[in-house]
Amino acid sequence: MKGTYNDGLILPELIPGRLIKRYKRFLAEVQLETGDVVTAHCPNTGAMTACSSPGQPVYLSYHDGPKRKLKYTWEFIRMPTSIVGVNTILPNQLVGHSIRAGKLEAFAGYDEIQPEVKVGQNHRLDLMATKKGAPPCYIEIKNCSLVIDGTACFPDAVTTRGRSHLIELQRLADLGYRAVIFFLINRMDAIAFKPADHIDPAYAAELRQARKNGVEIMCFDVSIELKNETKDGLNRISLRHPLPCIL
Repeated sequence: MKGTYNDGLILPELIPGRLIKRYKRFLAEVQLETGDVVTAHCPNTGAMTACSSPGQPVYLSYHDGPKRKLKYTWEFIRMPTSIVGVNTILPNQLVGHSIRAGKLEAFAGYDEIQPEVKVGQNHRLDLMATKKGAPPCYIEIKNCSLVIDGTACFPDAVTTRGRSHLIELQRLADLGYRAVIFFLINRMDAIAFKPADHIDPAYAAELRQARKNGVEIMCFDVSIELKNETKDGLNRISLRHPLPCIL
């Protein structure tokens, strides 16, 4: 399938503001257009290198559930070259939705998707896709928000957990299952992907070894459309283009 991968996820109403600071990993202080300052949940445990600059425009969702301590969730930040997705739950939802909707040719025929699948002794992988006449396909999805000179890089901090996922995928591939590492480039200004050797050389080496051992590597960027940019007035995120992986 060529071109933009349409029919993505419809997003909730987004509330604009400006980032004052991110702190304690899970918290962000944001000034709304009304002038009010609110504390928002930051659903991203990564370093968020180059996409958490104070003063940048951000977009929050609002959830008024009785059990929620923080009503606001930080969804996106507008950096000079692209809007960047902050919410690391969205990539899993988007990839799962795209497989179910038949938007990814690489997963044609997979009609059942199970999230958060336990494998091995102590691991969970993001998705397991199944279809008749084929072994299960295990998919681990990585949210990638770091772009350097047009190239998306992962990880943005040392990740022993991410490396363990690669080792588990290799084990599954060796057992005859289909194993996929899916890098979701959660922004629109990248033209290629490569592992971040300068940040985590052990992860980069493991990724190269994983491909040799039968793990498939997929890389896609996204289209992020805010309602003032869409014909139907809805906020939307969808898969856009497959990107080349430079190993």
